[in-house]
Amino acid sequence: MTKLRQIAFYGKGGIGKSTTSQNTLVALSEMDQRIMMVGCDPKADSTRLILNTKVQDTVLHLAAKEGSVEDLELEDVVKTGYGGIQCVESGGPEPGVGCAGRGVISAINFLEENGAYEGKDYISYDVLGDVVCGGFAMPIRENKAQEIYIVMSGEMMAMYAANNIARGILKYAHSGGVRLGGLICNERKTDREHDLAEALADKLGTKLIHFLPRDNIVQHAELRRQTVLQYAPESNQADEYRKLAKAIHENSGKGTIPTPIEMEELEELLIDFGIMKTEEQQIAELEAAEQQ
Repeated sequence: MTKLRQIAFYGKGGIGKSTTSQNTLVALSEMDQRIMMVGCDPKADSTRLILNTKVQDTVLHLAAKEGSVEDLELEDVVKTGYGGIQCVESGGPEPGVGCAGRGVISAINFLEENGAYEGKDYISYDVLGDVVCGGFAMPIRENKAQEIYIVMSGEMMAMYAANNIARGILKYAHSGGVRLGGLICNERKTDREHDLAEALADKLGTKLIHFLPRDNIVQHAELRRQTVLQYAPESNQADEYRKLAKAIHENSGKGTIPTPIEMEELEELLIDFGIMKTEEQQIAELEAAEQQ
């Protein structure tokens, strides 16, 4: 019997994490893997490309309608989408009210208690990058997700978020089985992006799992609420997601305990790659501009 793999995709908002995770899961389904995807974003948009729909009813919304989570049945919250992938959205409270992580905790506990994970090869969590919030750190903290994949780019804030997520993983790595599976670089066409991603992976004690090239076909597919693998299965970009899925599939048991770095070291890395300027360079540029 194959061991259930619980993986999670983390990354800063707007980095393309949900798009990357959905395309990767469809590619895994092509490899005959049985998958459940659990969206852990209050926006409830983590599964829309697989379900080809705007939004899925969430566990929290349905629980409020029925009375409580205990009043729900699995078929109320689980929808089957493209590639036979089963989808669940945890949901969240109204903006500005309550804890957004509560939906994550409620959804995962409900699914486990009702046997939703039985017969699956992969459970995948799509999580907001803010691991400062205990609810969003829940898949890590409660040892639900054993492999964390961080979606990042060569932009400074994406790298900062990746380092911060690595710090969150480290906090719980010794008390549980959670490990950093690797980095996924979603290309933003910044200078020396591939080299920078590999350098950050090395600093964090992990590896660059895959470098995803930027391609407008991703946006064309999203406008139709589809993954690239559904919209253009023969495209080069679809093959890139297949390579990523294969790399993750072959990465079982190869995760590491991360070695996050201090902000100063991250800035030094960016300076070394010419992405950031030193204070002296910035002052010199200002003085030169003033003299003109």
